[in-house]
Order: sequence, then C-alpha cells, then structure tokens
Amino acid sequence: MMKKKSFAKILTTATISLGLAGWAASAWAGSLEDVMKARGLTQKDLLAAAKTYTPTGGRDEFLVFSSGGQSGQVMVYGIPSMRILKYIAVFTPEPWQGYGFDDESKAVLAQGKIKGKTINFGDTHHPGITETNGDTDGEFLFINDKANPRMAVIDLKDFETKQIVVNPIMKSEHGGAFVSPNSDYVMEASQYPAPLENGYVPLSKFNEKYRGAVTYWKFDRKKGRLDPSKSFSLELPPYSQDLSDFGKGPSDGWSFTNSFCTERYIGGIEKGRPPFEAGCSQKDTDFVHMVNWKKAAELFKAGKTTMINGHPVIMMDTAVKEGILFLIPEPKSPHGVDVTPDGKFFIIAGKLDTHASVYSFAKIKALIDAKDYAGKDPYGIPILDLKKTLHTQVQVGLGPLHNQYDSKECIVYTSIYVDSQITKWNYCTGKVLDKINIHYNVGHLMAMEGDTAHPKGKYLVSLNKLAIDRFNPVGPLHPQNHQLIDISGDKMQLLYDMPVPLGEPHYAVAIQASKLKPKVRYKLGWNSREDKKSIWRTRPGREKIVKKDGVTHVYGTLIRSHITPEIIEVEEGEKVSLHFTNVERAQDETHGFAINNFNVNLSVEPGKTASFTFTADKPGVYPYYCTEFCSALHLEMQGYLLVRPKGVKASDAAVSEGQTYTKADYDKQIKNNVATQGVIDSVVGYITARNFKSFKSVVALVEDATDQLNFAADAKKKSEEFAAKGDYNNATLWAQQWFQYQVKTADIGLRAKTYLDEHGAVVNK
Repeated sequence: MMKKKSFAKILTTATISLGLAGWAASAWAGSLEDVMKARGLTQKDLLAAAKTYTPTGGRDEFLVFSSGGQSGQVMVYGIPSMRILKYIAVFTPEPWQGYGFDDESKAVLAQGKIKGKTINFGDTHHPGITETNGDTDGEFLFINDKANPRMAVIDLKDFETKQIVVNPIMKSEHGGAFVSPNSDYVMEASQYPAPLENGYVPLSKFNEKYRGAVTYWKFDRKKGRLDPSKSFSLELPPYSQDLSDFGKGPSDGWSFTNSFCTERYIGGIEKGRPPFEAGCSQKDTDFVHMVNWKKAAELFKAGKTTMINGHPVIMMDTAVKEGILFLIPEPKSPHGVDVTPDGKFFIIAGKLDTHASVYSFAKIKALIDAKDYAGKDPYGIPILDLKKTLHTQVQVGLGPLHNQYDSKECIVYTSIYVDSQITKWNYCTGKVLDKINIHYNVGHLMAMEGDTAHPKGKYLVSLNKLAIDRFNPVGPLHPQNHQLIDISGDKMQLLYDMPVPLGEPHYAVAIQASKLKPKVRYKLGWNSREDKKSIWRTRPGREKIVKKDGVTHVYGTLIRSHITPEIIEVEEGEKVSLHFTNVERAQDETHGFAINNFNVNLSVEPGKTASFTFTADKPGVYPYYCTEFCSALHLEMQGYLLVRPKGVKASDAAVSEGQTYTKADYDKQIKNNVATQGVIDSVVGYITARNFKSFKSVVALVEDATDQLNFAADAKKKSEEFAAKGDYNNATLWAQQWFQYQVKTADIGLRAKTYLDEHGAVVNK
C-alpha cells in the first residue's frame, strides 16, 4: 500500500497536469481519495482517465470514421475522448438528417437501386479516405456495401453522401474501399464466387462459370465522384476474394487481394455434405492475388476487355498473357493484406494459424522478372513459391487477423481473434515486443493513420466483436466494444471502453482532425447533394406558391422562429412540392420540417434548400413544425397544411383574432423594444471595440446578427405603418415580431461576446 504522503504528492502532480493547480493540493488530494474510494478506482484508472479527458470546449486530435455495419451508416468519433460526433447516413434512410425523406437525398439513394429494385439496407464494411502520396488528405470518404455490392462517396466538406454506384458484375463483396496512393482508383473485391453475368447458372458449373473479380473504380477528384465510364474490373478465379491493399513506394502500381476457400468447395449441409467451413479450410494455404493495376488500366484503355452487363472486364486469359496477375500462397483463411508504410513489405495472417507472414516485394518482383514460378493454378495463373517470397514469419498468437502500423519504424500491431489480444511486434527483426488482452474477440484494429505512408502512432483502437460483460445489460442484443489503447510507450495501456450501439462496426480509419476542413454553412440556396445552387432556392420576402405542370410548388424559407408560408392550402389530389431554404447564416442553426401524416422530416442546415414532393390524397388539417429546437420560440415555429375536399373552393372569410390590442399595448411593447435595443447597442459596442475580425466564428455571428437587425428594421417599419393608420392590433403584433428579431440578435451577440472572452480577444488600439 502506498504511503499517504507519497500518494498526495502524486495527486498534486496529476492535478497540475489537469490544469487544476489553483486548488489547494491537500484539499484536492483528499477529494480525489474520497472519489477513488467511493468508486473503487485505482491510480491506473485515474491515469487512463487523464489521457482520454477532453475539457469542455476542447477538441480531439484525431477523428475516426467507422463502418456502421448493418445500420448502413458511417459513425464518426473523436480520439482520445471517444465521443461520438455523428452518424453519416449512406445506404439507409435516416430521418434526423432527412436522408431518404427529402427529394435531394432520395435521388442519391435511387442511384443504389439494383435491377430497378429499391434497396434500403446496406452492410457497410471498409471505409477509405482519399490519399495524396500515400497519406490521407481528408477530402472524401468511400464506403462499401457488402450485402449489395455498391460503393458510396461521402464529401468531408459537409459529411454528406453524394453518390452511390452499383457494381454491375458482383453478387457479393467484402474488400472495399481501398484507395490508391493518389486516389486515382478505389478498389472493390468480390467475396463469394458467382456468375459475372446476370441469370441462373447451376452449381454444377461452379468451376467453369462462377468467378471472382476486383473492380477499379476511377475517381474524379475535381467532381468528387466515381466515374463508371472510366472504371473496369479484372476477372478472378472462383476463390472467395477478401480484403485488399494498394502498394506504395517501390510497390506502387501493384495491388494485393487475399482469398479463402481456394478449395472451391460448394457445401450442401442440407444434403448431408460437410458444411462450407469444413470444405473451405482443408488446405494449408490459400492465395493472395497480386495485380499490376497500372498496366491493367492501360489494357482497359486499349480496349483489351470483354463487356459484361455493360461493364468492361479484363478476362483471366488476357491478364495471364499480359503478365499482370500472379498468385502467392498465404496461410489458410486469411483476413487481410496490409502493405507497410514504406511499401517494401506486406503482412498477411491466417485466422487458423498462429503466424503472421511478412512478404518481401523485392523478392516477389525478382521472381516475376525471372519468370521463376512454382507452378500454375487450374486457370493458368502463375504461382510464386511461398518460401522464396517471405521475409519472415512470426508467431503472434492464435487467430491473427489484421495489421496496423506505428510511427516507429518496423513496428506493427496485429489483432488476435481467438486469444482476444493485440500483439505488438517488429516486422523487420521478427521479434514480438508486447501483448495486451482486450474484451473480446477483436476483428479489425486501427492505429492513427496506421495504414498510410506516414502513420502517426499514439493510439490504437481495438474493434471488438463482443462486449459480453463490459457494459450495463440491455437485453440479448449487446453493443460492440471499441477499446482505446495507448501505444506511445514500450508497453500498451488500455484506456477506455466505448460501447457502439449500431450494426457491427467492421473497420475504421483515423485521420488527424487538422486535415479536415468542413463547412459551417452552405451558400444560400444550396443543393448539398449535387453541390450546386438549388433551382428551388428562395430568399426572404420572395416566398411564393406557384402551380406548374400540374404541381403546386411552395417556395418557402426557414428562420428563427417562423416558417414562411405559415398556411398552405391545396385541393385534394394535388401534387405538392415543398421547397424550403434555411436563410440563417449562424453556425449550427439547423431547422427541421415535419408534417403530420405524410412521413417526412427535412433537415435543413444553414444555407441549404431541401424539397419534399407528395400527393395531398386525403382532405384534412395537417399541422407542420420545425423539428430542431432552434430558439426560445421554437414551439411557435409552426403552420398548417389545409387540404380541401375536391371541388370545394377556398374560403375568403377573415381570420378571427384570438386577442385584440390597444394603443397602450403598442406603447408598452415599443418601450420594451427601445430598452432591448440599448442592450444590443452595448453588446455591439463591446464586440466592435475588439479585434473580432480575427475570429472567423465571430465574424459569421456578426453577419447573422446584422441580418437579424435588418429583419427587425423591416418589422419595425411595418409596425409604425399600422400604428399610423390606428390599427394597433397589427401594429402591436409587428412590434412583437420586431422584438423577436431583437432577441435573436441579442442571443447571437452574446454568443459572440462569450467567444471573444474565451479566446483572448484584445481591445482595439
């Protein structure tokens, strides 16, 4: 047991490191001791907490993009805090973001139709970030769908899905998305063999007609879209292809895709045959496919392809003849191939082995150049000799899977599924350096930019398949468990358990947060899915309802705290298209739009225009409102859709007021407004007396506050005009609206003032 004096000294040091030096050390130490005793915490627990703690308003050093598995989403969280920041909707409708509910995102989801059928489920697996010279650059994110072979593009300027492309020849896949060192191509490999053509082929023709494939999707960085017209595939044998990686440095121009079930076993447990798992794991080795993709791209451009389902495919015979496809034995049932940061080696581990195998690209290239082959597979593809290609093999544990690299030279981390461990080892010397237990059954693992040319080290995340007893029980369906590990020292230290309550996050990629440059608002009237001005955009004061080509178009605006128009009246059977533009300029002032009965929620971020088209098929009264709590009068941000029965004319009767107002009411409101303006003037004076233009966030707030004051001036003018006519009812109400704009202005101004105070603004000289 540590002596109290020594313990207090340690706590004092910890206090200083946490920025709490102002506290009396003895009093704080006693407080910590009490908390530790009450909660059963150790000094090790406190150290782990200090390493992950991010103070209020603090930012994480890294951001993680994790596949969302069966949710069809991508999850974003920070490191070291492990705070979940966002779910990005990709293949599955998601109402909070309006994804799959507004017309614009419906168009993106429609790109993912397969044979004309809407697919509202996706199994996201392997995210990949665009790269420049082998390092992630944070511009775009790609994510695949294992269940329905598709690839999606997410723009990291606004974290929205922009495109979905359907693989025209694959029936399943697993190994995507993998990005070439300069983002020329995004690679997607099939999983379970199937005919590349559509249609029925009996399993008796498995060896002859069933095939695997790898697709190289051409990426147009300027447009931020995959270009199917410049993409191609390579036919592969009916092995179950798995994960892939692009070479870099000396191995740039080559790609690697491993496989399992090279036994080409078909299964049939229902007929008394041994199941797939028996027949697909009988051999001691499977094959990693090695492809010269740069030469393959030249063959595609030269037209040396066969069109299958309207898609160009380099057939195996051509690939063998042109010398672009080779096979290398690998430990059986592998689950990943990972190229080292310098591109000189790649590492493969077999799930049913205890070793990780380090392959030398230089040795492999020498064998290929010398045409030194150990034989050919049944499809004529050259096979290299395993021993001649190896740099070393290292015993790392039972059930090794995936690898991630450290910033320290030659250091790699391997996930050990069966042993539930992470093994740290040196792939140059073949020496195991450390092991740590995780909970439980790790699949992938992720180091900070650990699959790039320049890994950042510091942290590792173990993506565990099971949580079992780690968290409060929530029924038979448990969360997954992402565990944060400190890898900065010689020994690994487990810091944090994070329950993941969606799908099965399969793989994740991390990037330095400083590389990301996301927008805080759109240009006014922006179609975010097509990245251009919306044809339906509307400015304040220009709201209108127009009938065109049998459709009633409503051009509306959203701003704290009203929806314009507030009353929409149509006739039964009319097709209606609502177009709302969020005219806010302040950061984070998103508005929503939900309407009773019509299954819609729009998410309209500042500057964005979103649409919803529907048929008003039943007469009735349908309230609508803003779904985002955006201001003090959020609940008053409302309106009505009135659907008249067919043939019934709109009523011209005047609306009866629930309350009437007098000159005294008007004068009282004006007095209040004048006083409020005094507060605003004071805040404005405080801000302009300081170097507020040095702070982008404050400049944006000032712009928004100016807009609100302009709206206030317009309401003030209307109020005065009605007062001059003696109409104190409308005069008072417009004075109240004037006041509402003042309140919003004050709110924005106070936020700006607080920001300046917290970020060290100085008084102008």
